[in-house]
Amino acid sequence: MSLLNGAARSAYRQLYRASRATFGGDEPVLLAFRNKMREDVSALKVADSPNALSEYAENTISIAQFLRKNIIQGVRDTEDEERWRLRLTKDTELGDNDSIKAPPPLPESSRQARRRARAEKDGQQNPVDAALPNTKEPQRRMNFSVLKKVHKQRIIPQLNEADLEEAFVRGRGPGGQAINKTESNVQLLHKPTGIRIECQYTRSLEQNRKLARRALLEKLDQLYNPGLSKENFKQARQQERERRKRKKQKKKAKAQEEQQDASDD
Repeated sequence: MSLLNGAARSAYRQLYRASRATFGGDEPVLLAFRNKMREDVSALKVADSPNALSEYAENTISIAQFLRKNIIQGVRDTEDEERWRLRLTKDTELGDNDSIKAPPPLPESSRQARRRARAEKDGQQNPVDAALPNTKEPQRRMNFSVLKKVHKQRIIPQLNEADLEEAFVRGRGPGGQAINKTESNVQLLHKPTGIRIECQYTRSLEQNRKLARRALLEKLDQLYNPGLSKENFKQARQQERERRKRKKQKKKAKAQEEQQDASDD
């Protein structure tokens, strides 16, 4: 059998031309690569197997395509030695930023799934998709125990990724290059309500996306549940603690005053 059949010889020629197009400006690398090609062909002579020739042809064509599309040579700039120019060819595979400009929606968490399933089971409408409620009615202050019960029964807003318009811009402020030279600033727009959220709390883009959605949910909670939102409940709980503390101090002061009056008598 001849050393190389037709398919193997064709694959060898393709890789030979691809190496010249990729490493043409770097003679040592080009010679080293072609020496490796000759060593691989010599190894085929030892194998002397049709299967080995078929495998060699398939792998060689894959390597040739990879060299043409994915390997880029850097050339030092003659005017500025600290700068390098990329030598792109007509076969170089150029990517795009579609995955960054239009990232896939974040997966629904298990908590969000349970809330959505519970709302659907109870026949309640997601407030994000419903019309804005009338928030101009005066809110009557209620007892904390009643507020706590009503707070648990409120309809928690749900985010629909189709209602969100998301953009990423370069960060600003302290943090160095990890902030100022990366698009880690998340700007979120909730189209049904017009609420805008800007998040740059961390250096991680994915973490900022989650934090932006969390902040948007808090805004929607305050909008659709005036006086009953999570933030309102925190404030009411703090006020209730302070009220109980004042009541306890007043009761203690009154007991001390009565004790003092009894001792004077």
